[in-house]
Amino acid sequence: MSLPGGIRTTLAIALLLIVGGALAGAYVMVVPSLERRLVDERLEELQHDANSTALSYARQDFRNPLEIDDFVDAWAIVGNARVVVFQVFGPAPLSLRPLADSASAPGTISEDEIALAAARTSRPARGRVDRGGRPFGEVAIPLLSGNVLLVSTSLEDQLATVRVVKRRLLYATGVALAIAAILGSAAATLHARRIRRLERAANRIAKGQFDEPVVDLGDDELGELAAAFERMRVQLAQLDTARKEFVANASHELRTPLFSLAGFLELMADEDLDEETRAGFLATTREQVERLTKLAADLLDLSRMDAGRFRVEREEVVLGDTARALVDELTPLAEATGHRLVLEADPEAWALADEERVLQIGRALAGNALAHTPSGTEIAIATAYVDGRAELSVTDDGPGIPREHAERIFDRFYRVEGPHASGSGLGLAIARELAERMGGTVELATVQGRTTFTLSLPAAPVAAGELAVST
Repeated sequence: MSLPGGIRTTLAIALLLIVGGALAGAYVMVVPSLERRLVDERLEELQHDANSTALSYARQDFRNPLEIDDFVDAWAIVGNARVVVFQVFGPAPLSLRPLADSASAPGTISEDEIALAAARTSRPARGRVDRGGRPFGEVAIPLLSGNVLLVSTSLEDQLATVRVVKRRLLYATGVALAIAAILGSAAATLHARRIRRLERAANRIAKGQFDEPVVDLGDDELGELAAAFERMRVQLAQLDTARKEFVANASHELRTPLFSLAGFLELMADEDLDEETRAGFLATTREQVERLTKLAADLLDLSRMDAGRFRVEREEVVLGDTARALVDELTPLAEATGHRLVLEADPEAWALADEERVLQIGRALAGNALAHTPSGTEIAIATAYVDGRAELSVTDDGPGIPREHAERIFDRFYRVEGPHASGSGLGLAIARELAERMGGTVELATVQGRTTFTLSLPAAPVAAGELAVST
């Protein structure tokens, strides 16, 4: 269950927490440090004054207590601090009695813990004490006479400075939080709107509506997400178009031979047909059945590929033998259509592939050349070993493939319309997918009016080894 307001509230609260936490951290780091620094600086001043006072006291020859009183009064004016000389009684427990005090009302100064610490350790001591609810900084120095000199001053000025800094930090914190709340709410609202747009775009795509682009001009993560959504929309639109074209083309390709078969069967039912006409109808019917059989096989291969259930073998294939078998198979068709088949086999062209699928690809490439080139065209089927790859190529000197069709001829059901156009438009698409599943490629090149389809496959290790030995 989301918070009221959704991401806007979440982002605004997060920004407030961040700003508040940063300011609280600054407060914790600045205020105590400032207070310690100011107190330490004042204690350093007191230490200097106390050392000077103790040195001057040691040089005096006091003959009566009044001289000591005059001494502490004078040094209290010089140091702007309270000066007290304690007489120490002991040894344990130690106690102090003021011998001379610059203040008119000494109060409980006899219980001063800083002076007691100096008396116990016979070493200078300093620190902060609270007396009468007020803070004081004190420095106590043991004297050679056994007494203890104490210099004390109020820390109100230093702590007042710290209180001013505290108030200003609190004011700044309140202003910063207010600004953060306003800016955070505005930024969160802007981001929430962008996310809502992406959500609506995702819902449109989920419903199959691919006509409206996903646009976000932000140069941040949301902008990158919108760009990814747009790429997904384009790809899904292309897949949806391809699916619709596939269904329409498949229906058309199936309907045409079925209607033709139905017509011929109806005509053949006429008893008045002579045997020659009936034989022609049977031949045409057989051709349509073969066309349907090939189309069904192609559609089955495509469905297996799309479902990931299509497997290819990996074995050593002599492409020269495959090319020779291909020429033998297609020679009757070439002679019937007036084409010349030429074989150029390289014995070193051994591939690591599925022999049956290589033959299927070669049949598609050569059959495409026979179907789309005019009578009298020469078609060369060649094999070669090139740069660690085994290649099977089909080259013709026909009219060639127009540039605008070259990039799409491997699409499913795509056919170049013209006087020699035929087939279902699946052969080259299946050929490329078969090649890719065997780790190879099928490429088209047109050089000086000659069109070449090249199947490139990984070379078999035995072929590469024999070639290395021979060289």
